[in-house]
Amino acid sequence: MLTTEKTEDQKLIATQRWLERVVIAHNFCPFAKPVVRAERVRYRLLDARNVEQLLHELRAECDYLDQHSETATSLLVLNHLGEDFYDYLDLVADADHWLAQENYEGIYQVASFHPEYVFAGTQASDPSNFTNRSPYPLLHILREDDVTTALADWRDPENIPERNIRHARALGTQYFRDLLIEIDSEKS
Repeated sequence: MLTTEKTEDQKLIATQRWLERVVIAHNFCPFAKPVVRAERVRYRLLDARNVEQLLHELRAECDYLDQHSETATSLLVLNHLGEDFYDYLDLVADADHWLAQENYEGIYQVASFHPEYVFAGTQASDPSNFTNRSPYPLLHILREDDVTTALADWRDPENIPERNIRHARALGTQYFRDLLIEIDSEKS
């Protein structure tokens, strides 16, 4: 069987499909749909091959967001880093530390998504992990003010994770595995 390597654009397209067909379609983040519909999401493929380069690209993205208030959030696909989930968690910690060090704490926050995401205290096979599983390792940069506003306007935001767990478990691991394979294998 002949296979071809994915282009960078295909990774971004798969990420957009995942956002629509998993996050929004299953309402895992009830705040995502209006931002996506208003085209306020920025998708970028990061070419960093080490932590130093990643933090440089993170700085560039924060600079961009500082200058473009019309962009609500950025989804940064890691092209060369973070394949191993536990190495990826170290990168997330590095990004969080960098945000605090650069006085971006309280302005931006990082949410994490990975193809092998596993919540602490769960088994890898638990369907609830699919609430944070994406086709590729990515960092989601959110504006803290937007998060605060969205949570203040939402009734019972603390119940969102519990609802997501119940929903994901009802659909099951195989459903989400098949969906992610389908999303990733579709041609642009």
